[in-house]
Amino acid sequence: MPKGTLFIVTAPSGAGKTSLVKALVETDEQLCVSVSHTTRDKRPGEESGVNYHFIDKEAFARMLQRGDFLESAEVYGNYYGTSQQWVNQQLQSGIDVILEIDWQGAEQIRKLRPAVCSIFILPPSLEALTTRLQGRAQDDAETISKRMRQATDEISHVAEADFVVINDDFDTALTDILAIIKSRRLTVIMQQENQAELLISLSQGNF
Repeated sequence: MPKGTLFIVTAPSGAGKTSLVKALVETDEQLCVSVSHTTRDKRPGEESGVNYHFIDKEAFARMLQRGDFLESAEVYGNYYGTSQQWVNQQLQSGIDVILEIDWQGAEQIRKLRPAVCSIFILPPSLEALTTRLQGRAQDDAETISKRMRQATDEISHVAEADFVVINDDFDTALTDILAIIKSRRLTVIMQQENQAELLISLSQGNF
């Protein structure tokens, strides 16, 4: 059975990462998004098991000690982690997996799995990012200021990604990411792995 590909999508808070990833999995049936574990509180409208697996810090620490996480990171005082077992199960079944993680997690994944494809989403400007954060009406002014400082640090790691997408127009950004995913599936390495029998047959001239 063809194996899936692991994709990382990284972006500063407010750049539109979550909305783009949601649209991606709705557009492409071969894609799924990993639901991370987190110690942060649920926001209005969020569901456990859908947006995140919400757990307390003690449970997170136990999972971390057992080595359950493919990657983990602390963001804004909260902890996030990706289930290694779940990701492996999806990839083995031929499903491509998207991880929505920050640069810390992305760095961990690249060290463990160099073949991963990483995509960095940027806002068209810092002014636009501030406007988007204010428009969400989820945070107070102090929190937004903290997120903007964090965004500057996050953006400084853009060169570590394989691809960069500017989310100025949502539909254009979505099309760009879909093109990246499609091109990744068609690389020689992936085709050699997923179409091995066909390539062997063609190279041997079997009629």
